[in-house]
Amino acid sequence: MFTYTSQDGVVLHVHTWLPPGAPRGIVQIAHGMGEHAGRYAPLAGHLVERGYAVYAADHRGHGRSAHAALGHLGEDGWNLLVADMAALTRIARERHPGAPVVLLGHSMGSFAAQQYLLDHPGLVDGVALSGTTAVDRLLAGLAEAARQAAVAGGGARGGAFDAFNAGFTPRRTEADWLSRDERQVDAYLADPLCGFTVDDRGMAAMAAAAPRLAAPAGIPAGLPLHVLAGDRDPLNAGLTLTDLLVSRYREAGLTDVTYRGYPGARHEVLNETNRDEVVADLTAWIERVTG
Repeated sequence: MFTYTSQDGVVLHVHTWLPPGAPRGIVQIAHGMGEHAGRYAPLAGHLVERGYAVYAADHRGHGRSAHAALGHLGEDGWNLLVADMAALTRIARERHPGAPVVLLGHSMGSFAAQQYLLDHPGLVDGVALSGTTAVDRLLAGLAEAARQAAVAGGGARGGAFDAFNAGFTPRRTEADWLSRDERQVDAYLADPLCGFTVDDRGMAAMAAAAPRLAAPAGIPAGLPLHVLAGDRDPLNAGLTLTDLLVSRYREAGLTDVTYRGYPGARHEVLNETNRDEVVADLTAWIERVTG
């Protein structure tokens, strides 16, 4: 692990997994909301065995990078989070000159990766989006659900995570929406660095970015894009919103788009009961992109 300092002075902690020799490529992981990069150690180990260097920072407000409070992104924190990701890409490139870089973003990390593509076109050689969605439509749906709950007299629900879990019955835990694998869900719930949402300013900034993400422009047409999602992921409404996201990228001119939807899988496809299949598909794509 090492640290680097963001442009606003926040110290960010980076988990690293390195092969014994020069890497065949670099995989940079951007984790989701309410978790941390250490949860990706199994995937990182798998990639290292195949010769890849893996870099994964704890985002500001998350994991070891949460210096004020969990979920606190700070002033202009959403845009700075995206800038932090680009800074780490440059660090990784400096450490491994000439090695191709693939960015893998999960959930909130995939939303940040969507903005990264607009803010830093051409900085990476491929992008994979896991547990992703059309952010504008997701946030609009959550806002409407909260409004209806308030009108019904029950007040707003406890937050987005509660709303995501509402469709799963019988309900064993408040995080059943993450995976069918109960061990993965229980490990998440037992982790003191998991299970929170970002602060109101961070959510507002993400919402402000959503219209721009809905109309992607300026991305290199040949950039390889891989989208992977479960059809029981409440963020994508039975793949409807992921379908929309993919269509938007294709309409924007991207010509190398791979889309994998996994029947029965929930939000964390990399921690699902069929994760071997998901990881094999992702690995094959990474190997193709990195040559």
